[in-house]
Order: sequence, then C-alpha cells, then structure tokens
Amino acid sequence: MKITEITTVKQQIATKIRLAAYCRVSSDSTDQLHSFAAQIRYYSEYTKANPEYELVGIYADEGLTGTEMKKRDELNRLLKDCQKGKIDRIIVKSVSRLARNTEELLVTLRLLKDFNVCVYFEEQGIDTDKLNMEMIVTFPGMAAQQESVNISGNMRWSYQKRMQSGEFNCTCPAYGYRLVKGEMTIEETEAIVVCRIFNLYLQGFGTQAIANILNDEVVPRRYGHSKWHSATIKYILTNERYMGDVLLQKKFTTETLPYRQVRNKGQMPQYYVENSNPPIVSRETYEAVQELLKSRKPVRNSTRGSYPLTGKLRCPECGRSFRRIVTRGTAYWTCSGRAAGATNCKCRRVREDMVYDTFNTMVLKLKDHQDELLGTLIRQIITMQNRTSMMQDRIREIDREIADLGAKNLVITRLHTSGILNAADYATQSSEISGRITELRSERKKRLADDENAEWLDTIKTLDGILTDHTPTSEFDQELFDSIVERVIVDDNKRLTIRLMGEIELTEYIDEKGRCGSI
Repeated sequence: MKITEITTVKQQIATKIRLAAYCRVSSDSTDQLHSFAAQIRYYSEYTKANPEYELVGIYADEGLTGTEMKKRDELNRLLKDCQKGKIDRIIVKSVSRLARNTEELLVTLRLLKDFNVCVYFEEQGIDTDKLNMEMIVTFPGMAAQQESVNISGNMRWSYQKRMQSGEFNCTCPAYGYRLVKGEMTIEETEAIVVCRIFNLYLQGFGTQAIANILNDEVVPRRYGHSKWHSATIKYILTNERYMGDVLLQKKFTTETLPYRQVRNKGQMPQYYVENSNPPIVSRETYEAVQELLKSRKPVRNSTRGSYPLTGKLRCPECGRSFRRIVTRGTAYWTCSGRAAGATNCKCRRVREDMVYDTFNTMVLKLKDHQDELLGTLIRQIITMQNRTSMMQDRIREIDREIADLGAKNLVITRLHTSGILNAADYATQSSEISGRITELRSERKKRLADDENAEWLDTIKTLDGILTDHTPTSEFDQELFDSIVERVIVDDNKRLTIRLMGEIELTEYIDEKGRCGSI
C-alpha cells in the first residue's frame, strides 16, 4: 500500500494586503496630541516603505483609556470594517495600545481571528498570523493590565491624600469654571448663565422652565452636550461649588477592571472644604435656593391651580389633556374634552395616587434592567452611526493633514530650539498650526457623529445618567417625573403608556386597587 501526501499549493495572487493601523493616546494633553499626529504620520509612511500593503485607513482614538472597549468609537469602527471584509491585517504599536484589559484583549483577538484578520504588534514583535497568539499575547496583555491597575491605584492614593489636605481641586471643572495652572478660575460668560439660573429659580421658575428658556435662546453647554435638561439645572442649583465650597469624593472609581465611576453612598469618606474656590453666587443666594428646593415638594390633593400631573396626562382618542377632579376626598384625572361634553371619548378615569405608584413601579423596573434596555439602545445607536461610511474618505484626508501639520510643527520647534527661527515667528507659525489642527479635529468628530441620531443619542445618554444617579424611594419624585416624562397616555382605566425623553414608550398596568369605573 502506497500513501502519498498531497499538499495543496496556494496560488499566489498579486493582490495587496489591505492594512489598517490602530493608534491611541491616553490623554488630551498637547504632548500626547503631538504623539497622535506622529503615529498617523508614521503609519502613512509605513505603507509607502512596504509596497505589499495597501493602507485602508488609520483608526485613531484620542484621549481615551485602554481599559474599556465600549468607549472607544474608532476601535469599534475598526472591528465593524473587519467584519465587513474590508481589512486583512492590523498593525498596532504595542499590546497596551489595543487594550490594557486582558479579557477584552483576548476576546478582540479571537473575534478578529474569526474575521480572518491578523494583528501585528510592533513593540513586542508579535504577529498573530504566525504564532500561537493567545499564549504569547496574554503575557504582555497581563503586564499592560497590571500597569494600568498600578497607575490607577497610585492616582487614587494621590487623590485621597490631596482630598484629606484640602489641596484637591478637580479633574473636570463645573460649568462656569476653568482650571488654569491647577487653580480654579471663573469663566465669565458661563458664570453669567449660572447667576441667571439661580435668579430665575428664586423668581419662581421651575427647573424645566429654566431649561426651556436656555434651550430657546440656544445658550451653549459644554463637553459636547447640546441641550439643557431639568436635571442639569437642578445639578447647578445644588452644587456647592458655586458658593465657593466643595464636597470631595461624591463619586469614586472602582478598584477592579473595567473601572467604573459610582456614586459614593458611604462606601468611601467624603471631605467638605470651605472657601476652596472663587464663588459665582453669594452664600446667601445659594442657601435661599436650597430652602426653596426643599419647600417645592409635590403635594398630593393640593388645592393649588397646578399639579404634578397637569398637562402630562393625555387622551389617546382626542389628544386633549386630562383635568383633575376630586370626588369624596379622592383626586381623579379624566379627559377634559369628555368632562366638558365637547367630545365623545371613551370614559377614562384614573386615580391620582395610582398614577404616582405606577410611575414609581416603572422607574424601579427601568433601573433593574437599565443596561439591557438603555445600555443596549445606546450601543445600537452608536452602531448605526458607525455604519455610515460615506465620510471615511474625508476622515482619512483629515488624518493625513493632521499628520502633516504635526510633522511641520515638530520641524519649526526644532528650528526654534536651534536658534534658526526667532520666537515671534515661531509663536505665529505654531499658533496657526495649532489652530488648524483644532479645526480639523473638530471636523473629524463632527463627521463621525453628525447624523440624525446624534441628538437622540445625547438625549438617551442624559436619561441613562439621570436614572444612574437616581435613588428609588416609595415617594413620588416630582423632579424626576418632570425631568424624564414627556407625556402619559391613559390607554384605559387600567393601563398607562409613559413616554419618556428620547421617544421611549413604556406601558404599565395600574394595580387592581387603582382601577376606576365609569363616572
């Protein structure tokens, strides 16, 4: 018996390997942005020196941590393009640039392997196409993760010591302030808005009414937010920073990967520092607002002309709002059109306290399933945005221009250091380059997120943040209700459809004891 081994010889195809580069810098400092531009420049030159490659694109995350993938839009866009078969090979400077979380690193590499995409880590010389990648990558991955844990631990220790001594300011200054050389300074334009918010509230305007005024006047916010919300106004009104004090460690970062910021409910010590920064409003004004906030609690069976549910309950047939009636000491809400004899709507009547209880039940359920519902929705919207690939050519052009400008800035810096370029010319040219880079970065972010889902995503994230900070109680929370509820459709006497901000509709059944018969 003769056995012959038949080896299939792969036919050499003259097509180029489609290469993608991934780079990341871990902060938004000027030095790191120069590094970011240098990386883009480097990978552009890399493909010129290696003609077997065709550069598909450079995927670059700026100012983001490597310990958690879901916040890295460019990495997620890269994975999507790999899934679509657009990429054959990825080049990364080092393992830590791709991920510091070992678990997510391995998941990513396994996913790329399923897509038939290999990864080359330059610093470690690891090529997942040639070696048993999981064993080899795990060790530098673990080292990168441990490095991240050590850095985080050192930072926490440093923050704790500075809080204890009262020297800690903050890492992200509140609206109305800026950090200048480590000192908190007032930003005058925003400070005027803060003073106006406090004054409007003392004049009798509610938090939602103030938000509406600012939105109507298109008063800008910060950190990429486009709209003012009731919760934002309440945060400003209750932030002791504005009278010059500060409560440190309202939130803290968990000690395990992936790191999370959670509200401090007694797990960690807090530190109250008086006169820590310049005040924007007087102490008397701030304290007057706190007293007014306490007094504006929702009152059931109120005799005032306006109630928490006024304008919120709607009839599904005629679209009219519900009106409040009191029968034998119990408050009910019914269609105003039917009550006035103007419409022939089906009789719908709900007890006021049962609407409150139903809202509380909805909030509890939403909190219990927040990540499955809102978290999933946020991720889906981001995925929809990433599918828009029409702007990718312009994004590549922007990346190349940023790289060229970064290289040019490096050249003029060296000329200035060596005395060839005087200080005035250096300052002028450097300022022009920095300004252009800022414009390009702004355009790049806009092109990645400028679609009809951007504002919706912002609203959903705001809702998610409000619920994250909310602590459920058995009492009806009017501030929360005003902040997140757009309207409540009374489907019938036993069912409500609650429409939340972000066009989210949830249906809740009124408890059996709250059902009401015909009038």
